[in-house]
Parts: sequence; C-alpha cells; structure tokens
Amino acid sequence: MTAAAPYDPLEIAIELIRCPSVTPKDEGALATLADYLAPLGFNCERMRFSDENTPDIDNLYARIGAGAPHFCFAGHTDVVPVGDEASWSVDPFAGEIKGGRLFGRGAADMKGSIASFVAAASRLVREGKLIEGEGSISLLITGDEEGPGINGTAKMLKALKARGETIDHCLVGEPTCVAKLGDMMKIGRRGSINGWLTVRGQQGHVAYPHLADNPLPRLMEMLRRLDAHVLDKGNAHFQPSNFEITSIDTGNATTNLIPGVA
Repeated sequence: MTAAAPYDPLEIAIELIRCPSVTPKDEGALATLADYLAPLGFNCERMRFSDENTPDIDNLYARIGAGAPHFCFAGHTDVVPVGDEASWSVDPFAGEIKGGRLFGRGAADMKGSIASFVAAASRLVREGKLIEGEGSISLLITGDEEGPGINGTAKMLKALKARGETIDHCLVGEPTCVAKLGDMMKIGRRGSINGWLTVRGQQGHVAYPHLADNPLPRLMEMLRRLDAHVLDKGNAHFQPSNFEITSIDTGNATTNLIPGVA
C-alpha cells in the first residue's frame, strides 16, 4: 500500500477473513488490525480477560486522540464455525471474490464493516481531517461476540470506566441491513437466553420397546409445543421474539438401540 494513501477496505477485509478466528481463537485477526491502525497513530492495546469455565479471550482497544467527544466503533473479529465445509463453494477462509462479491466467513458479520471503518479512519488521518485536540476516535474490538460473551465487550467497558475513559458516541457495525447497505439503523439490540432441556427414559433394544422408555417422542412433543408458543408480538422498534431449536442429541451411535437420555 502507498504510505500516504488511505487504506483499501477490501484489502483489509480479505486479510481479516484469512484469519480463521472461530471463537475463542484469534488466529492473528487482532494483530492484523493493529498493524493497520498503529501507523495511523492509534494507540493499540490488547486486553485479555479470563473467567471461570470460559476460555481466555484477547480483545483490542485502539484509540487516537485524547479529548472529547470520543467516538467509538464497536465490533468483533470472531466468527461462527463454518459448519459443513464441503457445502461451501469456496474456501471459507480464503477471502475470494466471485462475481463482484467477497466470500468468506465473517465477510458480513463483521470483518467487512471493521475493514470499512479502519479505511474511513485512515482517510481522516491521511487527508489531515482528524485535528489534534478536537475529539478522539477508538475501536473496541472483541474476540468473544459469537461465544459466551463473558470475556469481551462488557469487561472492556468496565476496564475503561475504571480508568476514567468515557465514550460519548458508539457505532456498532453489525450487519442489520434488509435489502441494501444503509437501509436500517437500529436503536438497540434484543437480548438472548439459552436453555438445555433433558428428557430421561430407559435404554433398550428396538426389538423390545415395551422393555424400554424412549425419551425422544416426549422431547419432540415438548419442543413442538414450545415452538408453537407465541412469546410476544414485538413492538414498533423490534420484531417479535423467536424460539429456535439448535440441536437435538442422544449420543447414540447405533440404529438398534433406544437411547436412555435425549
């Protein structure tokens, strides 16, 4: 890249996608960001947090300027697993461009938006539009958004508050567009709750079902009723709450055994 030119957001996005940062792994994503931000004058700080029964997480806080107003971009470099990689038409971590579109895990959620903000910040700096003493810009980037969410943003904010840093305005770069870029701006975010439902029966051979107690039919009926239940009707700003079944497991590796637990 040319030293005096603003960054190319596509170049940054491709580099970030090529970091297979499936939660809780970082795989160089935060270092890649710091390599772009530090030459612009951002003070880059790695913030690592730990908690009981959760993986340690690395986060990045980068800020240029010290005064107010303080404008912060909040985001995450971690991504969800690729699922069945054989079903992908491209390598999920290659950052390929096909038909004018960028493909890869995290292209939309949300390495693309991080890359765009870094490129925008570089334009302000390289074109001399970021004036010293007239506010500051920061990036609050976690590696724990797609996981438990314990050692990420919440702890970063707590640490900043403890040392007296105040954020006046915050932009979250999550992909919330419906049809095209910029067609939606959200004023908040719904929460979520996860649950595990365990049904216990009696293991037995499929040839003798009267000697067993299959927990799966009862579990399926419970899930059917939960899925049919209307949680709420939403409001003017948020769609209705949704119930999603994400996994049904018995740990059963054979076809002739009625499982004891589901």
